[in-house]
Amino acid sequence: MAAQQFNGCRAASPPSNKNGGKPATDHVLRRLHRIRTVRRQQGISLRTAARHLGTNVREIRDQENESADLRLSDLYRWQAALDVPLEELLVESERPLSRPVLERAKMVRLMKTAAALLESAPTTQIARLARRMVDQLIEMMPELKGVAPWHSVGQRRSADELGQIVLRRISEQFFDSPPLDSEDGAG
Repeated sequence: MAAQQFNGCRAASPPSNKNGGKPATDHVLRRLHRIRTVRRQQGISLRTAARHLGTNVREIRDQENESADLRLSDLYRWQAALDVPLEELLVESERPLSRPVLERAKMVRLMKTAAALLESAPTTQIARLARRMVDQLIEMMPELKGVAPWHSVGQRRSADELGQIVLRRISEQFFDSPPLDSEDGAG
C-alpha cells in the first residue's frame, strides 16, 4: 500500500481502481486503526496519552487520525499506554470493540467515578460507602488500583510533573517551540 506523508505520520493512499491503477478520487481514506475510539472509551485525555507516550498533544492528534499509517513501534506504544491487546487497536472490519475491552473500559470509568466520590464525599457515611465500592472494584479487577478519580477542575500533578512543566516551558521559550495544545476534555 502506498503512503503519503502527513504531519509526521503516513496517511494511507486510497486503493487504486481497476482501470489503469490510478487512485479512485471519490474514495474516502481507509480506516487503519481505532486508537481514538479506544482512548476515549478508556477515559484517557489527549494530555494524559501524550504524557504516557512521551510526546506532545499535536502528535497524538496526528497519530489518532484513523487513516494515519503508524509504525509498528508506535502501535506497540499505544497498546501499552491504553493497556489493551494490539488487535483491538487495528481495524480489520467494522466490528465493534471486543467484549473484554468494552467491559474493561466500563470498569475503568466506574472506578474513576467511585474514586471521585471517595475524594469529594460530603459525609463520613458516603465516604465509607465509596471506600467499600473502590475496594470491591479492586477486588474484582486488581489493575484498577492505580486508577485516579475524574478531574473536577484541571489536571492534578505531582511535584515531579510540575517541575517538568516548568522545564518544558523554559525550553519552549529558549528554543521557540510552539506551545502545547490543550486536551480534548476526555477525562
